[in-house]
This record gives sequence, structure tokens and C-alpha cells, in this order.
Amino acid sequence: MNQSERRRYLIKRLWEEQPGEQDVQIPAEQGQQRMLLRSLMNIRMPGEIDAEFLTVQNAYLAERAAEKGIVTLADLEQLQDDLYIYRGDITRLQVGAIVNAANSGMTGCYQPCHNCIDNCIHTYAGVQLRLACAKLMQRQGHEEATGQAKITPAFNLPCDYVIHTVGPIVSDRLTKRHEELLASCYRSCLRLAVENSIESIAFCCISTGVFMFPNERAAEIAVQTVKQYKKETGSTVKVVFNVFQEKDERIYRKLLGRDRKNKSGICATER
Repeated sequence: MNQSERRRYLIKRLWEEQPGEQDVQIPAEQGQQRMLLRSLMNIRMPGEIDAEFLTVQNAYLAERAAEKGIVTLADLEQLQDDLYIYRGDITRLQVGAIVNAANSGMTGCYQPCHNCIDNCIHTYAGVQLRLACAKLMQRQGHEEATGQAKITPAFNLPCDYVIHTVGPIVSDRLTKRHEELLASCYRSCLRLAVENSIESIAFCCISTGVFMFPNERAAEIAVQTVKQYKKETGSTVKVVFNVFQEKDERIYRKLLGRDRKNKSGICATER
């Protein structure tokens, strides 16, 4: 199969799972096909699927990853000892683990083509990730607490693991408790990284955006918590601060003492 044939196969198979649906009319345009496939992956409930589907899906996602381009630690700018910055698509990073800003259900974003990081990570990891998360939650028997984290394989992503953490939601004013919970997210992720012998971890901007944590204060907590954890534990884990907006890049550069523009991470136009 070529990439177009894989995409059409995956769309048909996922469409067949939709109750009461007739034959799907697949758009002719590649971009629309990609959006339809992503939508079907996003709304699919966690569940097993046959080996043939997974073989085709894995090949499709491997080629999509190659198209987007893999970014390694060597491509990034080191701002301080073992502290890096990367502005761009976190699903391109070939590191030990990337951090997903998850919700308490921990099985991903079900809104078709939503541009949140949770949706992006689950899309490019493949349907196996949602099932792995669902099994974790089934064993746990309750929703994930804010400030805690879980680890799963990364499946079709170029990283080795995904660490999922639930950040605090600031619905009104920022409180001390919000700050404590955000710091707990970073510590929980770092602890899981160390426990699993992960040598590098990329943090997204946990709780900013739709979770409404102020960007500058969130970055201050991120940098402070990471530095404190590394100092207290002697950990040599390399930490990447992944940002997607220019304003967040400026904030981290100011905190880490480098203000010149980073040219190593290119923001992806499609996530």
C-alpha cells in the first residue's frame, strides 16, 4: 500500500465501527482525508482492533512522522546545563519521554481535530495509546488526581514513553493551591522518568491555554521545580521545555538567561 491507500483503508475501517453508518464518501483532497481520519481516530472509544489494522495504521503514522521530520536532542539549544528549549510540535521529539497535559479521565481528547496537545499526542501515537490509558484507569478504579501522573509506551511517536499528567484548572483567580498542584505535576513526571531510567523528558506548558493558568507564573513554577528536583535528587535527566507560542518562548528564555531567538525549533503549521 502507498500512503493514500493506507489512509483510505483506515478511514473505511474506522467508519465501519460507527453505529448505523452507511458507506463513507471519502473526500478526494488529501488534506480533507487527513482531517476525516484524525476525526475518526479522535472519537473512537478505547478497544482492541485486529493486527491488520494496526499494521496499516503503524505504517501510515511512520510515514507521517517522517514527513513532519524527527527532532532530536542534538537539534535543540541548551540554555543551561541539561535544560533545553524547543518551540514546535512535541510529537516530533525523539526523546525518552514527552509529557501530555491530560484530563482526569486520562484517555485523551474526544473532540474531533481539537488542537490541544492531548488530541495531537493521541492522534500520532495511534489507537493503541487510548486503549493503554483506559486499561490503566480500569485498574486504578477512579479518575486521576490533579498533580499526579501515569506513564505509557509512546507506540508510534518517535519518543519512547508518554507521561500523562493532570494539571490544575484555574477557573477564577490563581491560588497557592493551584501553584502547589502544578509543581506536583512536574515532580510526578520527573519521578516517573527517573524510575523508568528515562534520560530525557520534554515538558509541554502544563495547565496554560484552556486550563487558564497564567503563562508566566506557570513557567516560573516549571523552571523552579525542575531545578529544585534535580538539585535535591542529583538526577541527570535532560529536560526540554517545549513551547508552541512565541510569548512562551520569550518567557522561558528570560527565565533561563537567553533572550536571542531560537532557530532550532520550527513551529509546525499542521499538528
